[in-house]
Amino acid sequence: MRTMMASMKAALFVFLHGVLQYALCRDVTLPTGPLFRVAGFPLSLPCSVSGYEGPRTQDFEWFLYRDDAGGRQMGVVSTRDKGFPYAPFQARVRNGEVRVERDSGDKVRLMIQRLRGEDQGKYECYTPSTDSTYQGNYSETVIVKVIPDTLQISYSRALTGQPMPEGAELTLTCSASIQSEQLTHLSITFGKRGGGDGSASGAGGEVSTVREIISIDKLLGVVPGRFYKKRYDDGEITLEKRNGEGGQGVYVMRMRAVQPDDTGSYFCEASQWILDPDRSWQKIAQRTLDIGNLTVQQLAESLSVASSPKGEVTLQVGSPLILTCEVLGLPSEVKSGLLVQWMKRGSVSSDVVGSGGVEVQEFSLVEVARMSPDGIVSWGDDLSRASGGSMEKVAEGRYSLKLFSARPSDSGLYRCVVSVYAGRRNPGLSMPATLTQKSEGVTVNLKTKDVLVSAVAQLPPGPLLKRGSTVTLICNATMTTTGPAQAQVDFLRWPIPEQVVKKASDVAPLDPPVVVERTLIATLKYNGIVNIYTNGNKISIDRLSAVTYRLRVHTATMEDQGMYACRAEAWGQDPHGGWYNTGAKAESNAVTVYLYARAADLLLIPLVIGVSSALFVGIVIIATVTCCFMKRLARQRAHQK
Repeated sequence: MRTMMASMKAALFVFLHGVLQYALCRDVTLPTGPLFRVAGFPLSLPCSVSGYEGPRTQDFEWFLYRDDAGGRQMGVVSTRDKGFPYAPFQARVRNGEVRVERDSGDKVRLMIQRLRGEDQGKYECYTPSTDSTYQGNYSETVIVKVIPDTLQISYSRALTGQPMPEGAELTLTCSASIQSEQLTHLSITFGKRGGGDGSASGAGGEVSTVREIISIDKLLGVVPGRFYKKRYDDGEITLEKRNGEGGQGVYVMRMRAVQPDDTGSYFCEASQWILDPDRSWQKIAQRTLDIGNLTVQQLAESLSVASSPKGEVTLQVGSPLILTCEVLGLPSEVKSGLLVQWMKRGSVSSDVVGSGGVEVQEFSLVEVARMSPDGIVSWGDDLSRASGGSMEKVAEGRYSLKLFSARPSDSGLYRCVVSVYAGRRNPGLSMPATLTQKSEGVTVNLKTKDVLVSAVAQLPPGPLLKRGSTVTLICNATMTTTGPAQAQVDFLRWPIPEQVVKKASDVAPLDPPVVVERTLIATLKYNGIVNIYTNGNKISIDRLSAVTYRLRVHTATMEDQGMYACRAEAWGQDPHGGWYNTGAKAESNAVTVYLYARAADLLLIPLVIGVSSALFVGIVIIATVTCCFMKRLARQRAHQK
C-alpha cells in the first residue's frame, strides 16, 4: 500500500513539474514589423520578457543585422556589458545617442536619438537566461525600414512684435507637405508659448507655458486646444486647409478678436504619422516653426467715455433735456459693437404695493434708454418716454439722449455707460462685453412750481354704522399753485391699533413701534380714471366738487372695519400739454370706522335658551350692549374732535 502511494506522489510531482515548466516558458516580445521610421528622427523599440525565472530585473542585449552587411550580426547596446557595442555604435552609445531606457524590470526600450540610413535592418532583442532550464523564446526580431525625411514646413508672414489692439483679427498661415511612398498622414498644430498664459519665473529661471490653440490631427479632424474650446465653439477661432502650389497644404488659422491673454510667441508644428502593423499610429517626424511674437494692447488703456454738458444742469419743467455721450480711444482698425446706456440715479418714491406694501423713499439706479450694437433703441421702466424722447447716433462714437419735455421725475444724476464688444459688430445675447466703462455724472435739476397740498378726511354725520351699511368717507384735498394742476387721491386702510395699558410701576422699556401695513383701496387719478384694488364689486369713488372726493364701501362687513385716510398728490401740466407728478403731496388725518352689530343679529342669540325666554333675554342684551356702545362711541367722537 505504501509503495502504491509513493508511486502516485512521484507521478503527481512529475506532472506538476511539467506544467510549471510549460507555464514558465520564457517569451520575448517586440512590435510587429516592418516598421517605417524617418531618418534624422528618433527610433523607439520596446522589448519585454515574460515567463522567466530568476530576478525581476532582467538584462537585455540588442543586435542589428544590416541590409548592407550581408546579414552579419552587429552588437548595438547591452544593459550588462559596457563593452558590448561594435565599433559603429561605440561613440553613439557613449554620447547617449543610442541607449536603453528601462520602463520596468522586464520592459525596456532601445532609443536611437537620430536615425541614420545605415541603421536600417533587422533588430534583435536578446535576454540572457536566468532560468534553471533553457526553455522558451529568448530573443525576438523586427525589421526597421529607414525612409528619407521629406517633411517641409514654412509660413507666409511672420509676426513683427508690434502691438495689436484688443479685438483685432489675427491670421496665421502655415504651409506643410510630405513626399513618401508609404501611406502617411500629416497633422498641423498652431500653438503659443508664454505671454498671458501664466508664464512664471522662480529659482530655476523663467518657466514657459506652451498651449496648443487648434490642430488638424492625424485623422484629419479639427481639434481645439483645451484652453480654447469655448472660443472655438463660439466660432471665434477657426482653422482651414487650402491647396497650395506644388502639392503643399496651406493651413490658415484665424482668431476673430484677440484678447490680452493671446500675448505670446506663436509657432506652427507639422507632424508625420504612420499606421504600424499593430494598428497603432506612430509619430515618425515633426518640425516646429516659430512665427513670431504677438503683443495685445488692452482696450482699457485707451478707452474713455465722456458725457456733456459737464457738471450740473438746471432746467424749467417742460424744457427739453439734451445729453451727449462720446466714446474715445476706440482703435479705428477694429470693428467693435457698442452697447450705449443712459443710467439715472435719483430719488424715487415707490407706492404702496398690494395689501402689505409700505411706502418707502430710496435712491435707486434706473435705465433711461439704451442703444444696442445693432442700433435698436429701447427705453427703461418709463415706457412713456418712447414717445416723449429719442436716442440717436449722431456720429461715429457719439450718441445723444433727448427728452422733449423734462419732468420733475427726470431730475437726478445721469451717467453714460458703454459696453464694448471688441472685434464683434453684432455680438450674441449671451456674449460678455470686452470692457464696460461709464462717464462722469451729469446732475440734472428741474425747477417746479411751488405747490401746497392739504388733505382732510371725515365721516359724514349720520346713524351708527352697522354690518351691511354703506360706509362713506369724505376727503377734502386742496392745492395752491400757479398754472393748470389736478389732484390724484388715494384712499388707504389699516387695522385699528390695539391699546396697550401699562401700570405705573412698570419700568420696563417700551416696545419699539410696530410698522403698520396699510392697504391701498382705491385711486382717483388726475385724469379722472378710477382704479379699485380691493373688493371691486362693492367699492366706489367719485368727485363731488373741485376739492371734495368721496369713497363708499357698500354692504360693509367686519373686514371693512379699520382706520381710513386719504392721500393727495399734485400733478401739473407742462407747456407741451403733458402731465407730470410735481412731487408735492399730503396725507389726511385718520378716521376710525367701527361697525356695530344689528338688532336682528342680537335677537338670534337668546333662541338657544328657548323661545319662551327669548324676548326677555333679548331686551336685556340690547339694553346692555346699546348702553356700552353709546359710551364707546361718545369717547371715540370726542377723541376725533
